[in-house]
Amino acid sequence: MRILVWLFALTLLAEETGYQSFHLGNAAPAAGKPSPGYLLAGGGNTTDEAYRWFATKAGGGDAVTLRASGADAMNKVLLEGGGLNSADTFLCKDRAAASDPAVVERVRKASVIWIAGGDQWNYVRFWKGTPVGDAINQRIRDGVPVGGSSAGLAVLGEFSFSAEHDSVTSKQALANPFDPAVAIATDFIHIPLLKGIITDTHWVKRDRLGRTLVFLARIVADGKARTASSIAVDEGNAVMLEPDGSARVSGPGAAYFLRTTAAPAVCEPGKPLTFADIEVYRITSSGRFDVKRWRGEGGTAYRLDVDADVVRSSQPGGSVY
Repeated sequence: MRILVWLFALTLLAEETGYQSFHLGNAAPAAGKPSPGYLLAGGGNTTDEAYRWFATKAGGGDAVTLRASGADAMNKVLLEGGGLNSADTFLCKDRAAASDPAVVERVRKASVIWIAGGDQWNYVRFWKGTPVGDAINQRIRDGVPVGGSSAGLAVLGEFSFSAEHDSVTSKQALANPFDPAVAIATDFIHIPLLKGIITDTHWVKRDRLGRTLVFLARIVADGKARTASSIAVDEGNAVMLEPDGSARVSGPGAAYFLRTTAAPAVCEPGKPLTFADIEVYRITSSGRFDVKRWRGEGGTAYRLDVDADVVRSSQPGGSVY
């Protein structure tokens, strides 16, 4: 009873200080022995296998889920993955909450960090450049596993689609790569394995190939990188990325690894994109990919060309996916 009253009091205090918190599991924290790894979930129903892989990397410690909307569903999901002492969710809905000492301290001691789905623009504008953002990056450097789903995955790469001006469709982006909705953020979360990479989510389900190609084109055309890459994950699937760069998929669908080979021929305001020779490697649960060497096995390699906003594939039958 005392523990329940204590947790209720903490929740009330958190609400008064600009954030909400939810706790599940043991009241006393555990240091754990975390090992690095990155769970890149495409949104929707991530598999139990993926969550087990992720949770056991905490080494018996405590999980922290960060979000700006929603509730505490991930606490139960992560605890059921096994190997955790407890799980906390923090709803940080403004920059003040992302500077709250209580939140920052829990992130600094987390043995695994999960960034939930929602609206990634909230994450960028509320957390980037704050003590919470700094604490996430410090734990990454410490070797703590980090993952995210949907909007939570969108912010894990060196480059991220910020959704500052709402979402953007493939048709909209291909027709004008400089549409204001094509907003790309940098300098937020720093995972060395995801350097030079932009992620995308709900990929086949929401037909996001075209917009991903525009993101890659803009990164190169804007001089942010000479070569740009993307990891795109379909809904209901997750990439389990090990610290040595090896990646495999959990789920019924696929993940896609894209890389540019040259600058886009036409990437200008108000003009449809023309962009050639984008390399794609698709893997399902039977394939593997090495993000350090950028090569795969057991999957399918093909190329994409964009000609005045029309995407064409080298695959037999012309399928772009």
